[in-house]
Amino acid sequence: MTRRVAVAAALVVLTLLVGSRWVTNRSAVLANERVPSSPRPSVAPVVPPPTPSPSTSPSKQVAAPKPKPKRPGSGPFGSLKLTGRKQVALTFDDGPHAVWTPQVLDRLKAAKVKATFCVVGSQVKKHPELVRRIVREGHTLCNHSWNHELDLGTKKPAQIKANLEATNREIRKAVPNVKIKYFRHPGGKWTANAVKVADELGMQPLDWDVDPRDWEAKDAKLIGSRVIGGARSGSIILMHDGGGDRKATLGACPNVIKNLKSRFGIALLR
Repeated sequence: MTRRVAVAAALVVLTLLVGSRWVTNRSAVLANERVPSSPRPSVAPVVPPPTPSPSTSPSKQVAAPKPKPKRPGSGPFGSLKLTGRKQVALTFDDGPHAVWTPQVLDRLKAAKVKATFCVVGSQVKKHPELVRRIVREGHTLCNHSWNHELDLGTKKPAQIKANLEATNREIRKAVPNVKIKYFRHPGGKWTANAVKVADELGMQPLDWDVDPRDWEAKDAKLIGSRVIGGARSGSIILMHDGGGDRKATLGACPNVIKNLKSRFGIALLR
């Protein structure tokens, strides 16, 4: 009996030892057989695209303001240098003159052409009847200062204004309520102040692009060739009916008028 118990006990111990070792070995095997998991790939953080600012967004972009374009035919300080159409315009300065203005008017009437007369206030005072004739025959009047002051634009605005207003008053003594749409600065010596004052008085600054210098030339053919050679579509042509001997200008008129009428047509500045 005692021997059987001892044998049974020995078997139990042996069984426990073998089982423990099997478990230990199996765990090691399982540990060795386990496939290590792959490392998790790194993922770059998702950064949302920047919201376009108003200055860069095409739908909201504000364009820089464009410079104001000059109107066609503008000269110094915005003065009118061209008519803005195909026809050219004739202008006569420094009158009215007792001898030359009536003859210029006769030439224009014979050719059925209208012109703009840039009159000087002191001359208007001497010959108001010629201003009346100019208007009566359908021509346009332009203020050309009181006494052809070349430096008028350099004076203070109040002085410029007084000069132009005095000239306008004298013109309207001759022809009440007549429209005086233009101002031409003597010598074309434009300044910002002269243009501003003229605008304030309702007069458009009137320049030119063809100057035959008839005030000094004594040859009618030379004056004519300068006008005809320099004229283009829309030209404003400067000539003179006062300020000196205008025999050469008068002599050039018929050929100049005929040529310009056939090439461009002659229109009245209104």
